[in-house]
Amino acid sequence: MRLLFLATSIFLASSSFAQGQSGSMPGIDISHASGQTQSRSKDMHDMPGMEGDGTAMAMHSMESHHMDMGPHMKMTALRTPQPGDQAKADEIVTAARAAAEKYKNYKIALADGFRIFLPNVPQKQYHFTNYQYAFEARNNFDPSRPTSLLYEKRGDDYKLIGVMYTAKKDATEDQLNERVPLSIAEWHAHVNLCLPPRDKKEDVLPQSTKFGLRGSIATKEDCDAAGGKFYPQVFGWMVHVYPFEQKAEDIWSVERQHNHMD
Repeated sequence: MRLLFLATSIFLASSSFAQGQSGSMPGIDISHASGQTQSRSKDMHDMPGMEGDGTAMAMHSMESHHMDMGPHMKMTALRTPQPGDQAKADEIVTAARAAAEKYKNYKIALADGFRIFLPNVPQKQYHFTNYQYAFEARNNFDPSRPTSLLYEKRGDDYKLIGVMYTAKKDATEDQLNERVPLSIAEWHAHVNLCLPPRDKKEDVLPQSTKFGLRGSIATKEDCDAAGGKFYPQVFGWMVHVYPFEQKAEDIWSVERQHNHMD
């Protein structure tokens, strides 16, 4: 049975890959779903997630490989610090640290409704996502309720290292700034994804591929010409916070956000 993404199940695999994994990222617009699930999934299309079978492969390609500031990622621009920015950022870090402290034991996170995304796929950081929090994050920002908890795997255990907040796809930079000051943090989004045709089992992970979030195709025109399906943006906006770090540059590390895909 194919995965049904979000509402019921963030950051587009072949059917066989998707069928073989558990977990998904929130926010998929499932055209073939019905009733309340269809309605809610449509409402949540801009959380980390997307339509169809490809969420797993899109996220796997992001988690498993380094992505630079190439054509498949966009970042918010750093702004000039404004009065109150640092105090607001400090409040967010305090709330994030308090929220994360509770979940140092990953089993408590699971008991509280967080779900591991692709638990059987080796990753630099594992996202434990709370789909209710993801839904709420569309319209409200509550730093005590992060969309995802970020863990590093240590043998059979997980070490909590940070949290992830999300915002809807069409959020403006001003709206993102209202959540986390853009003089302090940079939000990121994954863009220009071309997936191979359904009848082709293309590997989207190698750097030499045309498809995927490391692929050479980065425009709808080139994707159409290759017979693929183009997504201007995959998932909503995301920002990582590492609240147990001591220095501001480590707490809001952009490099670490990138390197979690290695």
